[in-house]
Formats: sequence, C-alpha cells, structure tokens
Amino acid sequence: MLQETSVKTLEKVVIRFAGDSGDGMQLAGNIFSNISAETGNEISTFPDYPAEIRAPQGSLSGVSGYQVSVGRGVYTPGDEADVLVAMNPAALKTNLRYLKKGGIIVCDGDSFTAANLRKAEYATDNPITELGIDPARVMLVPMTTLIKSALADSGTDPKAMMKSRNMLALGIICWLFDRPVEAVLRKLRAKFAKKPAVYEANAKVIRAGWDYGHNTHSSMPVYRVETAASVPGLYTDVTGNTATAWGLILASEKSGRPLFLGSYPITPATDILHELAKRKDLGVKAVQMEDEIAGVCSAIGASYAGDLAVTSTSGPGLALKSEGIGLAVMAELPLVVIDVQRGGPSTGLPTKTEQTDLMQALYGRNGEAPLCVLAATSPTDCFHMAFEAARIAMEHMTPVILLTDAFIANGSSAWRIPEAGDYPEIKPRLLTDEELAKGWRPYKRDSETMSRFWAIPGMPGAMHRLGGLEKDYETSVISTDGHNHAIMVEARRQKIRNIAVEVPPMEPMICPDADTILLGWGGTYGHLLAAATELNAQGHKVAFWQFRYINPLPANTVETLSRYKRIIVAELNTGMFADYLQMHLPGKEILRINKVEGQPFLVKEVMDGVMKHINETTC
Repeated sequence: MLQETSVKTLEKVVIRFAGDSGDGMQLAGNIFSNISAETGNEISTFPDYPAEIRAPQGSLSGVSGYQVSVGRGVYTPGDEADVLVAMNPAALKTNLRYLKKGGIIVCDGDSFTAANLRKAEYATDNPITELGIDPARVMLVPMTTLIKSALADSGTDPKAMMKSRNMLALGIICWLFDRPVEAVLRKLRAKFAKKPAVYEANAKVIRAGWDYGHNTHSSMPVYRVETAASVPGLYTDVTGNTATAWGLILASEKSGRPLFLGSYPITPATDILHELAKRKDLGVKAVQMEDEIAGVCSAIGASYAGDLAVTSTSGPGLALKSEGIGLAVMAELPLVVIDVQRGGPSTGLPTKTEQTDLMQALYGRNGEAPLCVLAATSPTDCFHMAFEAARIAMEHMTPVILLTDAFIANGSSAWRIPEAGDYPEIKPRLLTDEELAKGWRPYKRDSETMSRFWAIPGMPGAMHRLGGLEKDYETSVISTDGHNHAIMVEARRQKIRNIAVEVPPMEPMICPDADTILLGWGGTYGHLLAAATELNAQGHKVAFWQFRYINPLPANTVETLSRYKRIIVAELNTGMFADYLQMHLPGKEILRINKVEGQPFLVKEVMDGVMKHINETTC
C-alpha cells in the first residue's frame, strides 16, 4: 500500500538541470520556468553553456546546465540548488558542488554504465558512494527503461526515443513541485504542432515521469511553491535577448520610425537578430551582414534614411564597430548599439558572462566622441532599457550603447506584458517645415537639448551632406579651424550632459540612512539586492542602489554618494565602474568587490565582501 505523499510549502526553490549539450536541459528548464511564471511564481534563470561546441558525449567538458529559481521574493537563480537533475555521471560530478546540503538528486540510473563512468573519470563503479552522497536523497531513475516501456507501442525508433529523456526528467520535476502536466503538454503542442507523432511520444514520456514520481517515491516530499502577489495582466517568462528585441519593436511603434537591424551573428547576442528576423509582420527589417563593420555601417545608412537603426553585438564586435560608431557621433545620427557582454579579451569565454566592456563603451573611440551609455539590470529590464535607448537616440540625435550581458541575455524572468498606454510616445527630433523656413542647416541645434534636427532624405529643401569631417558650428560646412573644433567638441559633450535632465534621480532602494552603500550596475542587480536585503535582515545597515544610466549618471549622484562613509562597488570585472565613479568623487575612496570567473556573483560572495570592507574600515 502506498504511503500518503507529504507536502512541504516553500517560499522559493532552486532546481538545476544538468546533462550533455544534446540532452535538452535548456528546453526542460525553459518549459518548467514558463509554466511556473504562468502559475504566478517569480522566476530567475541561469543557462550555463559549455564553451566547447561538440565535446565528446558523456565527458566532463561537455556538460550543459540550466538553473532556475521559482517562488516569491526571487531575485537570482540561487547560490545553491535544492534539486539537481543529473542526466549522466559527468553531470553529477561537475554539478554536485551547486547542490545545497540535504538537497535532492534526480539521476538517470541507466546512464551509470562502465563507459560513461570512465569518460567522467570515476575511480569506482559507484558514483553515489564515491562522491559521498546520502543515498536517501537520491532518486535513481531508470530513465532508458521507462522510456522504452512508455513508447513500446508507438513505433518510435530507439534513437528517437532517447531524445525524450529530458521530458521524462521534467515529468518527475513536475510531480515533485506540484506542477500540472497539462501546462507542459500545452507548451509541447505548440512546439510540435507540425509533428503530431513527436508530440504524442513526448506526452507519453512526460506522464511516465510524473507517474514514476507519484507511484514509486511517495515517501519523498512534494513541494508546493508560493506564488507572488502580482499586478493583474498577461504574464510569461522572457529572456533578456527576446525582451531587448521586443523593446525595440515597441520603440519603433511609439516613434513612427521603421525598425532596421544590421547585425552579424555573435554569441551571446545572436538571438536578438533571430527574434527581429521573425517580425516582418511588424515592418521590421533585419539584415544579417557579412561582418561587424558592415553591420554598424548598414545601420548608420538606415539612420540617415530615417529609420530607427540598431546594431547588436558582443565585446569583440563592439571593438570592430568603433570607427563606425565614431562616425555616428560626428554625424550626430540616432543609433542604438546593443552590446551583450561576455568574457574576454578577444574570443575569451564566449558562453560566459562578464561586465568588462564598460570602458570600451565609454571611451573606445578615437577623439572626443561622447555618447550615451545605458545598462539593463535583468531579463525583463532589457525591454524597458531597449525602449529607453531608442527614445534617447531619436530625441537627442546620438548613438546610444546599451550594455546587457550573457547572464541576463540568456536568462529569463517572469514578465507582465505591458498595456498599450504603459509607454509614452517617442518624439524624434525630425526637421519641420517651420525650422526649414528659419534657415535650417544640418548642424543647427535645438537650444534646449543642443541636439540637431533629423532631416529625412526626400524632404523638399532639405538636401544635405553629413560625414566624418568636422563641420563649422554656424554654417555646417567642412571646417579645419581649431577654435571651431573646440566649440563643436564642447557642443557634442553638452548634448550628452543634457540627457541627465531626463534621467531618474538616484534614490537608494534599501536603508538610505546607512553609513555604507552597496552599488552595482547592469545585470548584477538581483544578486546585489538579495545580498543587501539579507545583510539588513541580519542587522547590518547597508543601503543599495543599482545604476542603469552610466553616461550621463543621474544628476544627483555625487551629492547622494558624498553622504556615505563607505561606498562599495561590486562588479564582474576588475573595477571599471569603481574607477569611473572615482573620477566623479575624487575625495572619496571607492571600495571594491570584483569577480572575473565567467560566472555571476553568488549572494554569499557579495555579503562576505561587504562585511570584509565594513570590518576593515570600522574604527
């Protein structure tokens, strides 16, 4: 007689899926994230790809991971997993360090063959004992046996059967966390709408996984995860790259300017190109160019023609685009450059995350070439900041670099799809007949913003020529006069400074009256927020703020930070933003917490770093 299943309610839970790159861990994790978002959970995900394109199957170097945290009060994918799904011995060995003490392991017992154990470099034939794992916390599932049984009468060939192992694991996880199987099947129906036989096979395997958990391991507790209070609306989970693409589409709609993307594929930014290439129905023109230089130059041409022009890339591509971006600065054309940061230098760690392109974004051009630099803080914030980048570019006639990173670009969060009125109209600085009648010249500026007007080719009386050579401030013709050059340099600088009027003021989010403030920028937001929240819960007063506007900074940044005894900057580089802030606050010492391992912060690492600085500076 089966025992009654115990049910435990949790605020949040962390699951890590791990297996070979071909085991479908990203798909299983993504489906679980999506159905969790639909049930009202907050989510945060971290896909952890291997750098090797086709590592040997079953090897330690070929393991791919997907970590997801779901529940209430979720800011990060979690430091440690409550449950580890390991599809082979290599996945178990490389990912056990991410499992918290007492956590549950779901393993494919049929994968523990002599060949796989040898590939994963085990010394014995018993990985559970060798790794010191408590057998009571392990669900050793005969996945191959179960799949063959479930699909025995389906006509599916043995090789195709094994492609659904991830769905069997997902079925078990759905049972373990009280997730409705029908929600998974709905996702699979949509994915395999044109392949009904594939859908039916996966549906049987999903149910087999759920039944296995329910019937065989009733003594293992089922976890019910709390849902978050949310604003009514339509929710989904969205990756940062997809959200970026959608934010640009909305900006095109709100500005009335057609969207053009000129881009070259590069990890981890390519999904932006993929997503926009699907949107011809919305008037999007996405062109895969032959290289990074062609990508930015095609976008500059589209901008001159009156389009909302975008180019997407990662660090190596941003370096190649630098001359083209300088041309856009000199021509004062609106241009959005999306830089999804990854580990460097050169090709570096192409599938891993860093924040090491900041100085390149701020200063990586010849001459005095100022532009606006923004940074998104989360997968969902990519939508807002992409919209904001496009708005600033068109309303201030400047290139804008939007920095995201591999962590938030590939990761996902639960997202409420905005209503039509949630975002304002964008008002491009288009040349009007009124301005034309006043004696318009290409570099004549609006006195309030210092921005020039955008003349669209074909407008009667607005023939003009732009280019990379300096222009006369008064006449807009080519000029080599040194005094005029100084005036134009200052005008371009002032134009960027004036954007600060529209930047939200700096208002520390937590405990603003503390002596210590923890600062970050971009995609480290969730980890730093969680660290600051926990430190305050432990009785340590720590303020917190995350920067999204880098150049210009919020207008009250210096005034606000001058009030704090300790200013601590945590970032995934060797101190670029800390150095940048130090230039603005020469009288203050900027303390640092840095990491360059290709991985996001752990919350504990940030907490330990803050306490170390507090203890070292306490009199």
